[in-house]
Amino acid sequence: MDIRVLQPSDIPYVQLANITNLPENYFCKYYLYHAMSWPQLSYVAVDVSRPPKTPYDPPKIVGYVLAKMEEEPTDGVQHGHITSLSVMRTHRRLGLAEKLMRQSQRAMVETFGAHYVSLHVRMSNIAALHLYRDTLGFKVEKVESKYYADGEDAYSMRMDLEDMKIALEEEDERTFGVDEGEAVGGEGEDEKKKEKRKVKVGRGLGVGELVERNAAAAS
Repeated sequence: MDIRVLQPSDIPYVQLANITNLPENYFCKYYLYHAMSWPQLSYVAVDVSRPPKTPYDPPKIVGYVLAKMEEEPTDGVQHGHITSLSVMRTHRRLGLAEKLMRQSQRAMVETFGAHYVSLHVRMSNIAALHLYRDTLGFKVEKVESKYYADGEDAYSMRMDLEDMKIALEEEDERTFGVDEGEAVGGEGEDEKKKEKRKVKVGRGLGVGELVERNAAAAS
């Protein structure tokens, strides 16, 4: 299984997965809007166990997460939002939904410095609630009445990303190390003095005498 960034060419197959699994459906241009505006945040899960027979065969997309950054957050805090998440029934219970979510959240922090991520979920969607609340650590902020077109209420949920931000910073330090720079001020002067030694330059090295001898021999 391969999890990679959503590409515009994937959109028809992502839309198919959406229509197959979810009651909230979108036009192709809505997916394209996400893919072009925030290309780092949306991902697809591709079943690579059966590679395409020809270069013209489409990838077998079995799951996706569609995400964005809130353009005008009401609280003034930079944060991401999960627009849609879906995995085909044939590929559930493989941890794909969790992997897709975590990859998107990581990109939100690395690329945009997001402080938290939000989403909405149907109150009747027990499986999604288990994933968001129990596996990923989202918390319910409030209930939004009649949020969905059919009149069902939604939980508005939120997950803080500060712990992920710290973990990524520590990961960078382990990978690349910390450049502390050179000592400043009087620190380290004693060591520098120990390293100093007198060296001969110019005539002290005999260069001038050698040139004079060569010139005399030539004349």
